[in-house]
Amino acid sequence: MPSLLLAESGSTKTDWCFIQRGKKPVHFKTSGINPYLQTHEEITSVLEQELGWNSKTQLDGIAFYGAGAGQETKKEELTFILRQYFGIKKIDVQCDMMAAARAMCGEKKGIVSILGTGSNSCYYDGKKIKSRQVSLGYIAGDEGSGNALGKKVLQYYAYNTFDAELRAAFEHLFGDDIAVIVNKLYKEPFPNRYLATFVTLLKQNRGHFMVENIIEDCLGDFFYQHIQKYRESWKLPLYFTGSVSFEFKDVISALCDQYEFELGSIEKAPLEGLIAYHKQQL
Repeated sequence: MPSLLLAESGSTKTDWCFIQRGKKPVHFKTSGINPYLQTHEEITSVLEQELGWNSKTQLDGIAFYGAGAGQETKKEELTFILRQYFGIKKIDVQCDMMAAARAMCGEKKGIVSILGTGSNSCYYDGKKIKSRQVSLGYIAGDEGSGNALGKKVLQYYAYNTFDAELRAAFEHLFGDDIAVIVNKLYKEPFPNRYLATFVTLLKQNRGHFMVENIIEDCLGDFFYQHIQKYRESWKLPLYFTGSVSFEFKDVISALCDQYEFELGSIEKAPLEGLIAYHKQQL
């Protein structure tokens, strides 16, 4: 019977799902796969050491959706790596925005945003991504993302902006040695993931005025710099996915009201929607 291995990957983690017609999906997890942040060898290592795929399992195709898979050369690179590892020809690599769009909109039009470790957005016409805002990544962009929020948390602590309560909360979670933190940021792999870990402080201290200010400012910046730039945002629903979207959905809902945008839905991850989409294709 037809089978498909579906992957939905961000910079932090990858959700895998083996789909066979008439059978219950089988789920796997690995760390994130991003060709902008990892070499060929590093991606292959994730597959070999974390996925644990049984090569005897019948596999007819792979649908891989990933952060960093939007550019054609990166699509080709990932296709080559997956083909080399799994030994099959039918491989479709798409960007994470297409994953979110297909999962949340189906064949409907909408403005789709991803707010996770990083951030991105697009206008989806029900079939294709018609336009999207430029993404400058975690160093110069990623407004509203986990790493943008985490950067603000770190700044508030390091610059003595936090009050005693939040300083104590920060030190309990992350320690008080700024030199160690800076070393992790600039000397160790995946600084974007590390910055995003500071969002834990925001999650655990909702209601504190400084925490609410950080969340509202960062998400407001995403609306201002990205969402309102789509002329379609004034007449089409807005869809959000990603860990930050889901965690702070109350703030997103309030911003939609403030801008008089229609809120479609907010989902933590697009995987279930993608499974439904691809089941129809089998």
